Amino acid sequence: MALRRSAFRLLANTQKCASVLSSRAQSTASAVHKGRLLVFRHTAKVPFDWRDALNLEGQLSEEEIMIRDSFRDYCQEKLMPRILMANRHEHFHREIVSEMGELGVLGPTIKGYGCAGTSYVAYGLIAREVERVDSGYRSVMSVQSSLVMHPINAYGTEAQKEKYLPRLARGEILGCFGLTEPNHGSDPSSMDTKAKYNPSSATFSISGAKTWITNSPVADIAVVWAKCEDGRVRGFILERGMKGFNTPKIEGKFSLRASATGMILMDEVEVPQENLLPNVSGLAVRSLWLTGSYLTFGSLLIFVLNRIQFGVPLARNQLMQKKWLTC
Repeated sequence: MALRRSAFRLLANTQKCASVLSSRAQSTASAVHKGRLLVFRHTAKVPFDWRDALNLEGQLSEEEIMIRDSFRDYCQEKLMPRILMANRHEHFHREIVSEMGELGVLGPTIKGYGCAGTSYVAYGLIAREVERVDSGYRSVMSVQSSLVMHPINAYGTEAQKEKYLPRLARGEILGCFGLTEPNHGSDPSSMDTKAKYNPSSATFSISGAKTWITNSPVADIAVVWAKCEDGRVRGFILERGMKGFNTPKIEGKFSLRASATGMILMDEVEVPQENLLPNVSGLAVRSLWLTGSYLTFGSLLIFVLNRIQFGVPLARNQLMQKKWLTC
């Protein structure tokens, strides 16, 4: 009797284990019954690609992939050889903007006016390829596209669009974006730069200072934001050569050294009324600044995977993994 009870318990446990295994396998494998034997067919594992952990490649259109790949070739073949010495000597290659204009990647989401009119996804892919080489180069491109061309296209008059956008798209002229100030950073509500309207001459007199402005030392135009007499913040297009308009360079940067960064100093600069961006005012300008934020970590990941310390890659250390995940 004892032997019989032991046999029954063994059989029951065997059947229970088979049932549990079967239920666990339903989500990961297919099951085939052969008599009383349960055979599992495991599906092949999908290989993990750290360059595209979420398989975003599969979400891209053929056009977006073509744009990315062609611009990647330019970045690796034309930009990468320049960046080492440009970063070391804090030198900005102005001709890069003209080269990007020839490739059609400046203001790429704008339709018409000599712009490509492509998707925002394609624009993000373009920005990422430049960022693979250097953040300074990417900053130059995204300021031109997002912070100069976009506000002119979105908030400017048709005459302003016709005058500036084609030349900006070709890289013939370079622009900068003047929001950040020495005392209040990028807070439009506390802006010190003032614009006073002169009805007799139909001009605005603008005085104030902007700082940490990408492209300003070499820019041909500046989209500057100033507080008007009614307390509203408005945008103006200032041109190189206007009296009282100066853009000194900030020397000795520790990062983004391949791009030119400086200030915008305005001492009663007379700006024609037709240079006012008429279709935007107030705190909406802050959203324009936020559109310029891009960041990729491909180069960093390659470094920590290949840098060997004490016989193992840096990427194996838990602290390095934590910093990577929380970036």
